[in-house]
This record gives sequence, structure tokens and C-alpha cells, in this order.
Amino acid sequence: MPAAKLFQPLTVGGLTLDNRIVIAPMCQYSAEDGAMTDWHIQHLGQLAASGAGLLTIEATAVEPEGRISFADVGLWDDRTEAAMARVLEAVRRHSTMPIAIQLAHAGRKASTDLPWRGGAQLAPDHQNGWQTVAPSALPFEASENAPTALDKVGLDRIRDAFADAARRSARLGLDAIQIHGAHGYLLHEFLSPLSNRREDEYGGSLENRMRFPLEVFDAVRAAFPADRPVSVRVSGTDWVDGGWDIGQTIAFAKALEARGAAAIHVSSGGLDPRQAIPVGPNYQVPLARAVRQAVSIPVVAVGLIIEFEQAEAILATGDADLIGLARTMLYDPRWPWHAAAHFGAQVKVPPQYLRSQPRRFRDLLVEDR
Repeated sequence: MPAAKLFQPLTVGGLTLDNRIVIAPMCQYSAEDGAMTDWHIQHLGQLAASGAGLLTIEATAVEPEGRISFADVGLWDDRTEAAMARVLEAVRRHSTMPIAIQLAHAGRKASTDLPWRGGAQLAPDHQNGWQTVAPSALPFEASENAPTALDKVGLDRIRDAFADAARRSARLGLDAIQIHGAHGYLLHEFLSPLSNRREDEYGGSLENRMRFPLEVFDAVRAAFPADRPVSVRVSGTDWVDGGWDIGQTIAFAKALEARGAAAIHVSSGGLDPRQAIPVGPNYQVPLARAVRQAVSIPVVAVGLIIEFEQAEAILATGDADLIGLARTMLYDPRWPWHAAAHFGAQVKVPPQYLRSQPRRFRDLLVEDR
């Protein structure tokens, strides 16, 4: 009986993953002035013992104003780099799982309160707020403070900040980078005609709207070692008429592939409060399928993927090459163990956990070394 596709290895841009389970980036809102804390040691540590193929660090801001909230992780100076190095050293002490980082800028959706406090945007004069930036001076919600439209100096600054964070990621020994181009954050704001009303070379046509995100990709790709992959997370659609859609996503994915992108992670939405999302199991899989049919690089599917057979079917039918899990992993950090037991596969675990192996699954857990 052939092994389940979910537990077959895959090489992505020179990085070989033990299986097709990718832990997607999940913001923890637990940093202090951009610096990781002890929370991140235990959070990432437990996920690194999960048996997944890849662990992705949460959205990491490339400059202070690029954080979603004041408690977001950053990687913009030696202090934030040192804090991340401390966390990574602790996590890697007990795991060989490859670790990626998502580099991001929140654009007009920055300067918010913590989600468990409601997540509302904080005004620039609030002690935990600041002036946001965007392609155009259009707020996400009409009641919010309008962002400042970026000029060429601002664009160059942010592009260079992405490149600097990529160099810091390389020094930290991170195995891969994912650039956040989804969920209504800055790069997605440039892509969508709903948020980009510029009249210069960065607005108007699809080619122009893709220009800045592609410049950022090129800068990151040039700053990160060539043998380590750089991927991009995209929103396949805004779920709003007249907005970013799957046809434009495919054009963007092809341009990224031509520039050396190693994979495309397909999510959706987040740009406009009018979005009408048909949320349900596999609701974003058709978007991943459309991108996969158009490119030759691996595609990651994500969104309400919960069941083992559900994940396997997405891979077996060719709709995607990898499965991204986020909230599913928060709820059940041992999901890959259970999936391996279901399919008769194996996962790597720290030796301290080997004695938890059920007798009926003699070869389920193997030592991570």
C-alpha cells in the first residue's frame, strides 16, 4: 500500500521537508517592543515537537510601523534579532524541524489593539498607536484614521527594510522566508484596485499594481542565500466585486515564479470589510487549485483543513502540494502524530516523548536527531 501523500517528502527550493504538513504563521501578540519573549519559546517549542514538515514564525514586521499591533514580533534591529536568536536557540536544542519566517508589513491595518481587547485600530496619538502608511490615503474602515500615502522615499525605505530583515533571517540560520502578500496588509494593498488608487507607476494597471510587491520580492530574494527558499503568501481573492481576484492572482504567481519564488501559499480575503466569504471546509482550496494549475512550483492550501482524510484528499487530487495548518495546530499541537497514526506513517519527536508511543503503533514515533 503506497504511503499517504501527506507523509511523502517534498523538496521546495532546495529545502527538503519530511512531510507535506506546514505550520502556518500565527500571530501571538506577545512581543515586547518587537522582541520575542519566553512565550515564544514555549509556543514554538511545542510546535517544533509536532512532527510537521515545516514550522513558520508568525508575521514579523520589517519596521516598527509595520506591526499589526504594538505587541507584534519584529526583526528590524540588533535588539529584535538577538531576542529571536535566543528563542531559536532554545527551540532548536530539541528539534531538527526546518523553521521559516514570515516577513510582513501591515500597512493601513497596523496600529491595532490586541485581538482579545477587540483589536480596534489605535489612533496615532494613543500611547500604543502610530500613523499608518498605505499605497493610497484610504482607511480600511471609514471610521479609522486615514493612512499616509507612501512616496518614493517611503517605498524605498520599506523595500530596503524587507531586504535587511532577510539578511538578519539568514544570520539567524532560518531555513526559508515567506513574504506576506495577503490578508489586506501592505503588499496586498498595492495589488488590489480597491486599496490602490495611485496614479504613478505603482498604480492603475495590473502590471503597475504588482510592481512594488515584485520589487520587495526581488530585494528579499537577493538578500537571502540562494540555496534557501523564498515563498509568498497571497490572497486569491478579495471576495468583493471589482477587487483582487483569482485571475490577477495567477498573473502575480507566474511573475513570482519567473523571479525565483519557491512556492505560493494561497489564502484569501482580509482587504475590505465588505468581503463576503463562503467559509466552510476547503473553501479556499479552489483558489489553490487554480494557482497550482498555472505554475510549476509547489502550492500550499490553507483554511479550515481539520480532518486527516480531508488533508490527504487535497493532495491526492492534485489541488495542492502542501497543507497549511494554523488554528488546527493551536487546538491540537499533536495533529501530525495523530494523522501519522491514522495513515500508518512516521513522525520525528524528541526522545523524551518516545515512550508515549501506543503499543499498536510500534513505528509511529521515531527519534528526532
